[in-house]
Amino acid sequence: MIRGSCCCGAIKFELSSAPSMMGTCHCSRCRKVGASTFVFVTKDSFRWAQGQEFVARYEPEPPFKYVRCFCQKCGTALGEIESQQDSFPIAANCLDDDPVVRNRFHEFVINKPAWYEIGDDAKQFAEHPVKS
Repeated sequence: MIRGSCCCGAIKFELSSAPSMMGTCHCSRCRKVGASTFVFVTKDSFRWAQGQEFVARYEPEPPFKYVRCFCQKCGTALGEIESQQDSFPIAANCLDDDPVVRNRFHEFVINKPAWYEIGDDAKQFAEHPVKS
């Protein structure tokens, strides 16, 4: 069991299995919402423990499509925690336990700020990786 929560503890959730993957996005939008490292979880493994009513949503303007969720009490970035997709990203920063997976890639490295040094050996992509 992997537990997760927001900073103030109003929101809590559990994962019954490890995420499938971890990645880091360096685009300005992900950096600004404080959720640039994320893990992909499955809907079947995700369970709310408390506080779903404290989730606030940021609905982006087109052409952007990703809804960003955060705790309305403390502002903790939660990623796409309310997604109804079979697999969805949540912010790694809100996991309380070891997610088992490690960072697999960095995307939008072209937008990475000069002050940030990537310190792992994960694959780097200038923009969004494309399946081949």
